[in-house]
Amino acid sequence: MRSSLIFACAVLWAGLPGWAASKVTYSKDVARILNHRCVECHRSGEAAPMTLTSYKEVRPWAKAIKAAVLTKKMPPWLADPAHGKFANDRRLTPEEIETIVAWVDQGAPEGNPKDLPQPPEFVTGWNIGKPDRIIDIGQDFEVPASGEVPYKYFTVDPGFTEDMWIEAAECRPDQRSVVHHIIVFVVDPKEPQLAATGGNLLVGWAPGDPPMNYAPGTAKLVRAGSKLRFQMHYTPNGVAVRDRSYIGLRFAKEPPKYRALTGRAINFTFRIPPGAPNHEVTASYTVKEDIRLTSLMPHMHLRGKDFRYTVTFPDGRSEVLLFVPRYDFNWQLAYVLQDPLFLPKGSRIDCVAHYDNSPNNKWNPDPTKEVRWGDQTWEEMMIGWFNYTVEAQPAGNLLSKSGAE
Repeated sequence: MRSSLIFACAVLWAGLPGWAASKVTYSKDVARILNHRCVECHRSGEAAPMTLTSYKEVRPWAKAIKAAVLTKKMPPWLADPAHGKFANDRRLTPEEIETIVAWVDQGAPEGNPKDLPQPPEFVTGWNIGKPDRIIDIGQDFEVPASGEVPYKYFTVDPGFTEDMWIEAAECRPDQRSVVHHIIVFVVDPKEPQLAATGGNLLVGWAPGDPPMNYAPGTAKLVRAGSKLRFQMHYTPNGVAVRDRSYIGLRFAKEPPKYRALTGRAINFTFRIPPGAPNHEVTASYTVKEDIRLTSLMPHMHLRGKDFRYTVTFPDGRSEVLLFVPRYDFNWQLAYVLQDPLFLPKGSRIDCVAHYDNSPNNKWNPDPTKEVRWGDQTWEEMMIGWFNYTVEAQPAGNLLSKSGAE
């Protein structure tokens, strides 16, 4: 009887996950997960409120980390897994969650520091690596301590005398506490029509939005003579500060195979009635040439509830590309397709969004007001941004070291 019990226990123990059979430590098990999933934001100088790059930094947050991963609050990821596969999917695997939970439940031990994995390498202040060129808004802007600051626009001449291919770009807010978002547009005298479709967007930044970092062989074109137009959204927080935000650019070293462009399905004319709990707004974009769709980024404000992208092909087939069932204005996420999707000319991208203008929405600035399009956060927007590529055409010479700083 006793030997049978011992055998049964051994079988049960063998069937438990690996972490249950041995002690889980920060050095051997947890640091690897944090390095891979968290420290991009949770490091010095980045947006996250605490750094998680060492045991000393992580240990006080152990229970909070456990709660965040169990509720899937962290890492932030809002896409419904039933639709689409994304290269930048931030979700932890079940095994990673189990490892973190076991570590906390075992007292969050450090383990042997010799077991620590090689930490990821970052260039201080940059996620794209060292930029070839840094360009700021061209002047200091005094952000008041209070009040409403309308969108500010700063047009800067980068002095490009040759056509440039940009393979990576990153916005950096100088005064992060008062910068809600940055969007940089290209003012191109040779392609002014791009402004009407959103195709002149170079790069943007908002909480949760990663920098633009294209795959090898893909880049965005900025023609000689173009200017850069910064759209700055400032939100005063009680302390007057001076801001001079900037972007970093990394240039392609050889002509790319694909030219990256941005498009949008947009609705300017919606009206959301007072108290409406589930108001629907739609927008569509018809593809004007064969393209390769690469990423999607829905944009709404505080009343945004959910957002869906669907593509209908010329033969009538349709496919849901992305569904965000619980939109969160605090996380402006882009969703990079695992594999670019070929859309032939005539394909239609349909976006459907719902808004909660009722008192049940805790973020709602005023459920008694009708809501229309507007720049400020208490107004609303409906934009289905998407990035795509086309075959690159020769666009002049590349800038070599002469344009770098």
